[in-house]
Amino acid sequence: MNTLKELYAYREMIASLVRRDLKGRYKGSVLGFLWTFLNPLFQLGVYTLVFSTIMRSGIKDFYLFLFVALVPWIFLSTSVTGGAACVWAQQDMIKKIYFPRETLPLAYVTSQLVNMLLSLIVVLVVLIVSGKGISAAALAYLPLVIVIEYVFALAMAFLTSAITVYLRVLEYLLGIITMAWQFMTPIMYSIDQVPDRVLPFFLLNPMTSIITAYRDILYYKEIPQIETLVVAGMFSCGLFMLAFMVFYVLKRRFAEVM
Repeated sequence: MNTLKELYAYREMIASLVRRDLKGRYKGSVLGFLWTFLNPLFQLGVYTLVFSTIMRSGIKDFYLFLFVALVPWIFLSTSVTGGAACVWAQQDMIKKIYFPRETLPLAYVTSQLVNMLLSLIVVLVVLIVSGKGISAAALAYLPLVIVIEYVFALAMAFLTSAITVYLRVLEYLLGIITMAWQFMTPIMYSIDQVPDRVLPFFLLNPMTSIITAYRDILYYKEIPQIETLVVAGMFSCGLFMLAFMVFYVLKRRFAEVM
């Protein structure tokens, strides 16, 4: 409870860290913050070229099928890999001044969330312009899915950032782990294409239900399975509480280990 009070007291610091990360992302670039919108558009152009002319898929509008899943995946993967280093990267500040260490992963993941939300605006525009369209009824569930993924991303960032201080090699291993994780998540394929004999293992992956929910809402224009969202939400909240406690215990010796 005291930690939550401290985080609230340091809310201006969190907001400042988020702004700094967002400004620093494209600092020195001619187009600056516009790259937040242009980057997903360029990605979409590449996917359209590759999957409409070179690697043709049997899925209709496959570039959209992939695009609506890849944007939330990038948010999760960057929150995990980049979040792992967010505490270690601020070691000078940790050694010199006191502040709730939890502000670091919280601010980092929040900045990634803002970036994803801006990318989702591009996704919605593309869906409308392409003629695919959107469903208002299905879209009403999108904030819930975003919150569930945000909580899950926070949990992963709290865990990886705390452990990385003690085990530096984890930061480098996470690149390989997230790459394998991506192929185990239905991003480039439909969950219906997974063989029945291995389907239970895929369903154990929390990102499977989250990515499927995004695709149901944005691509299929359907309301996602509520039962699946409830399970994903409960899992994300449970993991977050565990990660928060692990971070709370490990943060006590951050300054000594660094």
